[in-house]
Amino acid sequence: MSEKLILSVSPHIHSGESIRKAMREVFIALVPAMAAGVFFFGIKALILIVSLMAASIITEFIMLKILGKPVKGLDGSAGITGLLLALILPPIYPIWMGIIGIVIAIVIAKHLFGGLGYNIFNPALVARAALLASWPIATTTWIKPLQFLSKEWWGNIPSLDAITQATPLGITKLAALGQTTESLPSYFNMFIGNRGGSIGETCIIALLIGGIYLLWKKVITWHIPVCYIGTVFVLSALLGKDPLFHVLAGGLVIGAFFMATDYVTAPVTSKGKIIFGLSCGVLTVLIRLYGGFPEGVNYAILLMNIGTPLLDKYTQPRVYGKK
Repeated sequence: MSEKLILSVSPHIHSGESIRKAMREVFIALVPAMAAGVFFFGIKALILIVSLMAASIITEFIMLKILGKPVKGLDGSAGITGLLLALILPPIYPIWMGIIGIVIAIVIAKHLFGGLGYNIFNPALVARAALLASWPIATTTWIKPLQFLSKEWWGNIPSLDAITQATPLGITKLAALGQTTESLPSYFNMFIGNRGGSIGETCIIALLIGGIYLLWKKVITWHIPVCYIGTVFVLSALLGKDPLFHVLAGGLVIGAFFMATDYVTAPVTSKGKIIFGLSCGVLTVLIRLYGGFPEGVNYAILLMNIGTPLLDKYTQPRVYGKK
């Protein structure tokens, strides 16, 4: 025979998809939210984003060298982790604290579990939870949207007290305790991002554009985002709260499209994704309304990450011909 046969394990047909390509699509989808965050919160937000992305890639490089893995195998997931962490932090967050969060995300939440594909929890959410427990004041100090290209926009903030502003969920929590008279932003301002919050969570329209892009590119499916957001809307209404407010306020939209849909920490099966999204929605509403913390997205997704292996196990489709 003049030709040799090549034997290899399955799969024998490749779809053309890769981790690097998927991460590139996620980055493109996050560009609108990133741009909106910089527009509303200034140059310091951009500096934090770039710094944490660079720190994440460097930390990944160091870990790959230590573990003896090929450095050329950098797949872009580390950069996305840094970007996501920056987008769920306050705009004026200290960079050194953010870098500590990056180390927690890459070293502890990712590589101590075996690296990409083996981590149980979403690394960016683990890092934010750790930062919130370590520096609660810094991690919950928000600022008002700044006038574009103003003196404050360029980072020349004369007095932090003069520009701080609670998030919409924080305002409702404080108002229930009688500790504030601050008014809530309008639906329109919450939709376009003109309110206090993390860099990438405030502009809902930018996040929806990115989420629709991921759905169009088939990077994610509809199951988790639709079930997650829909559950928060319906359950909030059933409990006598404003459902639209609870969808627009906080980090629900960025969490539903970009955190809960993480390939590694979310279920694989369609049924599992639906249960995952519904459960995240229930936990988010319960934490928001009955917990001591005004936001519940971070902890809801982390708690459901624990249940992902069970969901995958008990929602597997039946093999044809098997009873």
